[in-house]
Amino acid sequence: MLNTILFISSLGFPEWIVIFGVIILLFGGKKIPELMRGIGKGVREFNSARASLEDEFKQGMRDDDRKSNNTNSAPTTKSEPEA
Repeated sequence: MLNTILFISSLGFPEWIVIFGVIILLFGGKKIPELMRGIGKGVREFNSARASLEDEFKQGMRDDDRKSNNTNSAPTTKSEPEA
């Protein structure tokens, strides 16, 4: 992972121009917008799934807190004094 980061950070402007040129040659001008739309849809789906999972987890935690609070505080009954 560190090697990849070091490699990417060492690329200069001319290298990036060559990389983008090769990408355009491989995919063509018409396929790149479709590719970006597909990536955007994937990112949106991932974020919505993450958010729903996070909401579900938080709801479960709230439910557990409510259950533990209800069991800890047992109802008290009023006792009448004996005569």
